[in-house]
Amino acid sequence: MKLHLFPILASIIILSGCPNSHDNSSNTKKYTVTVTNLTNNQPLSPVTAIAYNNDYKLFSIGSPASISLEKLAESGDNSDYIASKETNKNVLDAVSGAGIILPGSSDTVSLTTSTNTDTYLSVASMLVNTNDGFIADNKQVISTLAKGDSITVKLNVWDSGTEANSETAATIPGPAGEGEGFNSVRDDTQDQVTLHSGVITTEDGLATSTLNSTHRFLNPAAQVTITRTE
Repeated sequence: MKLHLFPILASIIILSGCPNSHDNSSNTKKYTVTVTNLTNNQPLSPVTAIAYNNDYKLFSIGSPASISLEKLAESGDNSDYIASKETNKNVLDAVSGAGIILPGSSDTVSLTTSTNTDTYLSVASMLVNTNDGFIADNKQVISTLAKGDSITVKLNVWDSGTEANSETAATIPGPAGEGEGFNSVRDDTQDQVTLHSGVITTEDGLATSTLNSTHRFLNPAAQVTITRTE
């Protein structure tokens, strides 16, 4: 398997506690982020979670994907995003999950911020049995959470628009294909981030596909719960 082990549209948001209250006793705020895989047979790459101020964006709908997003969406490689904590002054913290999240399983990461300014969170992960599909919560405000408050968001699947959805074994990095991950050549004619239209599979007539009906997915494909712990 050649997957590198190095997430805007929310269909449901549930708030607990008092989301508009602030704890100004300290600039330090800590959060846990739990991502749950809701698919049938689409493992998720290690979670990418980034806390930042207003001058940062994971991606823009209808615009070309960045190289960082292309790497994540094609191979699960989130190393560029994790490094942004050191290279981008607008990024307050950036962490990676421990490993692959299997269907029905979850992973939790923790982030820390030290600012009283508006703070946002982005979460992303690749569906590894796709060409360039990924789940994401692109810009969730978290600085309004009081200690103990939680937000739960359902995540849909996006297409980075960087690789044609051929579904061949040579281009699927997950266990369904064990093929190539990131390729700098962009052969998808749309070259923009859009909602993913889903996989076709051999059972729907794509004879060259390495996928079958178990790899199909419906939205939402994942759930993320954000809790302020300090």
